[in-house]
Amino acid sequence: MTSADEQTIRRLAEGYTAAWCSQNAASVAAHYDESGSLRVNDDPPAVGREAITQVAQGFMTAFPDMQVAMDDLHLEDDGAIYHWTLTGTNTGPGGTGRSLRISGFEVWELGTNGLISNSRGHFDSDEYFRQLER
Repeated sequence: MTSADEQTIRRLAEGYTAAWCSQNAASVAAHYDESGSLRVNDDPPAVGREAITQVAQGFMTAFPDMQVAMDDLHLEDDGAIYHWTLTGTNTGPGGTGRSLRISGFEVWELGTNGLISNSRGHFDSDEYFRQLER
């Protein structure tokens, strides 16, 4: 991987992080190929930008003050591993009012166009739900 490729992937990750903080779910999906996929833990994959927008919107609705920080980015031959921390308060419809701080990572495969073609996301869902208990 060349340093130009590394810079491109780093810019993608920085833009992706900003998109998650934007409360604009379509801007998250814009970092994916048209037919890209996002899988969160063991959920079925969201395939295509519309489905990815819906996944992102679910988090943004639940956590209107959500912030995502990029903790680390490990570059690999065919993609990257993007480490993140999400913080927010569950004040969306039916929310618990509890604060959340959870870290996780996504394993990215990148398409030839430089966008994410496949992301497999992981975080501790037991810890997620424990923090949101009323």
